Amino acid sequence: MQLVDSHCHLDADAFDSDREAVLARAQAAGVRQQVIPAVTAASWPKLQQVCASRPGLHPAYGLHPMFLAEHRPEHLPLLREWIERESPSAIGECGLDFFVEDLDPERQRFFFQGQLELAHSYQLPLVVHARRAVDEVIQRIRRTGALRGVVHSFSGSPEQARQLWNLGFMIGLGGPLTYPRANRLRTLVAQMPLEYLLLETDAPDQPDAGIRGQRNEPARLSVILETVAELRGQTAEEIATQTSANAQRLFGLKPL
Repeated sequence: MQLVDSHCHLDADAFDSDREAVLARAQAAGVRQQVIPAVTAASWPKLQQVCASRPGLHPAYGLHPMFLAEHRPEHLPLLREWIERESPSAIGECGLDFFVEDLDPERQRFFFQGQLELAHSYQLPLVVHARRAVDEVIQRIRRTGALRGVVHSFSGSPEQARQLWNLGFMIGLGGPLTYPRANRLRTLVAQMPLEYLLLETDAPDQPDAGIRGQRNEPARLSVILETVAELRGQTAEEIATQTSANAQRLFGLKPL
């Protein structure tokens, strides 16, 4: 099987001491490609270096809403320069987070809208973070128009998922799906059209139930795969083939 981890922060400091071993374990688990979204402008050079270190690592450059304090208005024109020079697989991680109370909503909207417009201009997919903000994310995507991408770590309703599919967006699911009490997510993945699903780890964050409280890593994508297969009553091979094709289609990845 050839798996694509559609959302992994392999450039994070948490992997500095053993990144090569993490990559080797991922390869052994069938994870052949990873999309690695940025979080701040300061992180872009390291992300570029990590992704250039071997085939199958694909950068996305963006400004994450949870790192709002580190963003400056001039980072949006700087992002345009990086897009033109580096030709990334996507723009992100971007979006809105209304769960964390001290993140100014208006400043979040400024940076998110700027990245939506860049994605529209360069016809690049978006990697979107939407926590307690799915409705507004949908509205802004619809208003901007002609966009595509993925809402990662999706936590919304089936109706919100359908609206996103109709707008050209996929649903990214990972570790939270493996917890028995995640009833809404588990029902969604069991019933949704497989053509709109991407598998992700969000490593080093969002560990699955088997490693709760520990550092996550891309090799754990196999656990997400098995969970999806069990919930849908399909083989792991079927899920791997379709979700990898979905990621390759969205991000323009060539099979390795």
